[in-house]
Amino acid sequence: MLLADEFFLIAHDDATGKPRFNPGATGIGLAAALLGELLLFGRITVESGELTIVDRRPPPDALAHTVLDQLAGEAQHRQIRLWIDFLRHGAAGSVGERLARSGVVRRHEFRRLLRTTTAYLPVDINAAAWPATRLRALVDRGEAADQADLALLGLVGATNLTREVLWHGRSEAQRLVDRLLTDLTPPLRELVAHTEAAVGAAVLSHRQ
Repeated sequence: MLLADEFFLIAHDDATGKPRFNPGATGIGLAAALLGELLLFGRITVESGELTIVDRRPPPDALAHTVLDQLAGEAQHRQIRLWIDFLRHGAAGSVGERLARSGVVRRHEFRRLLRTTTAYLPVDINAAAWPATRLRALVDRGEAADQADLALLGLVGATNLTREVLWHGRSEAQRLVDRLLTDLTPPLRELVAHTEAAVGAAVLSHRQ
């Protein structure tokens, strides 16, 4: 599974399909994860708050291709925070549909009064739990990890979902997380930092 797929599974409840944290923060995390996929595919880079397309070849995934086309079509807009804010609105549906097409989740509609809500429920609970389980094992071992896992771990922390991975967010485990994240490449580290700032701003705005 790609970065946004795994973030989606960690961020949503297995039984209800609802976000485990603030829905706005979940959308921000998914938007950042979609941009993170393009970083991992080598199609963009991020520096000083701006993203730059470095390779216009279509990525191997259709949704990643769509996001790259959106970036290319609005190349005058380079601010990473602007793109996170733009992509977050439809990110849950886009990633949910990608997971449904791959058979990881099934689309379910809940009807309440005059409103219909779409949720994506895991087909296999164990498979859905695997991203969090893998990250937990990674933290417990404290061993070197690849950039995709480190990016996922960083985005989980940036969106206040660390407890879902580390259970009770033990202080020692958090220190291990912080140490692991020092191995993130500068563009991914910057993406995580901007994600955390965007989540903080969204939560503050929601409370006002």
